[in-house]
Amino acid sequence: MLTKKTIGFIGAGNLAEALIKGLISSKTASPANILVSDCAAARLVHITGTYEVRALTKNYETARDADIIFITVKPKDAAGAVIEIAPELDGKKVIISAVAGVTTDAITRWTISGCKNGEKGIHPPIIRAMPNTPVIVREGMTALYAGEYVKQDHLKLARAVFEAVGKVIVLEDEALMDAVTGLSGSGPAYIFLVMEAMMNAGIKLGLSEGDARTLALQTTLGAAALAGQSKETLQELRRMVASPGGTTIEGLKKLDEGGLDAVIMAAVKAAATRATEISREASEPPAPEKK
Repeated sequence: MLTKKTIGFIGAGNLAEALIKGLISSKTASPANILVSDCAAARLVHITGTYEVRALTKNYETARDADIIFITVKPKDAAGAVIEIAPELDGKKVIISAVAGVTTDAITRWTISGCKNGEKGIHPPIIRAMPNTPVIVREGMTALYAGEYVKQDHLKLARAVFEAVGKVIVLEDEALMDAVTGLSGSGPAYIFLVMEAMMNAGIKLGLSEGDARTLALQTTLGAAALAGQSKETLQELRRMVASPGGTTIEGLKKLDEGGLDAVIMAAVKAAATRATEISREASEPPAPEKK
């Protein structure tokens, strides 16, 4: 489905690199069919040198030559980037925005602000995506939301991209994207923190750093794999490990005393709230810039 499509990235940051690496390693796309543009020359040198994709100096050049256009810039730069590429858009090119907190309605407004196509009834299909960084190793989690002008073929393209680097869900309510951002978009950082804490605890108990790291990482990986393959609920799986009077239940008591559930809820909520704030901050676009 994607072998004949040219994929362009507006922005060459960490997320763009993760997606590029995942697409190439999964053989979903070849480097020759991937374009990238960014205002940071050093990032372009790194991306092109590492993955042998093609770099362009202007965002509108990437949009002009691409069939699928990824918006992977920082939220504060999203309006300017969309306005710049707007004259190159039509009803055939698919926009996939992975910018946290920026709505499909905002992107639609910016495309109209950047050119007159909107007044002529030409509206680009816009899909909002929230992937996370494990797409690098093809174990990502992505939520998609299809904007007003997205057809099933467009959504299939987006699914094909992200299913090549992990799992995908499609939301019917765009408002839920902020919750996704707080849970799975930011989630890997929470898990890394837990793994680091487990590793450090092992070191303090006398294990070598290497052994403690291996134990923490493989335990996390194994638990996730077991949960993914089991028909049991997470609560039931936890009970399977925590035998009455055993070691695990003592550890769980300490986590409960420390309010782990409440802390995780607060972390996810804080990240989701920040995504909502970013959406408000990005609602007013800057004045269009001339090429």
